[in-house]
Amino acid sequence: MLKTTSYILVMASLALTMASCNSNIVIDEQSDIQEGLWHLDSLVAFEFDIEDTASIYQIQYNVRYAVNYPYYNLFLKYYLEDSTGEILSSELQELILFDKKTGEPIGEGLGDLFDRTVPIFKDQKFSSTGQYSFKVKQFMRMEQLPGILSFGVKIEKPEDD
Repeated sequence: MLKTTSYILVMASLALTMASCNSNIVIDEQSDIQEGLWHLDSLVAFEFDIEDTASIYQIQYNVRYAVNYPYYNLFLKYYLEDSTGEILSSELQELILFDKKTGEPIGEGLGDLFDRTVPIFKDQKFSSTGQYSFKVKQFMRMEQLPGILSFGVKIEKPEDD
């Protein structure tokens, strides 16, 4: 009984310690792409709350893709919206997934699956507190873009902030 109680206390304190290490993370979510086919009209959306307008934030994409993805790059269009649905910013962006010369996948991977983390904004500020949404769609002009398995967004405050 005492061993079980001690084990539970150790695990609980470890969980609290790990949670406190990530207190600067606003959101870190992945969205699976159905059947690895990202449809042209499909938006990947992420909701998050901003409580601190004095801080700057870093935003990055996390892309999981297969080596049979047919291009070396991925064009995306993002939409940053406030709680009223007003688009605060929107831009077409290019992510490089394969080395142009060698054709080797960029990122961490094993076998035919790779994960690529791409910093997008290093100094993003939010003018007001509240709920925001970050929406992304593929912009490759293909009705069904194969090889993208999941897409994610991570927003965090820098450690020294």
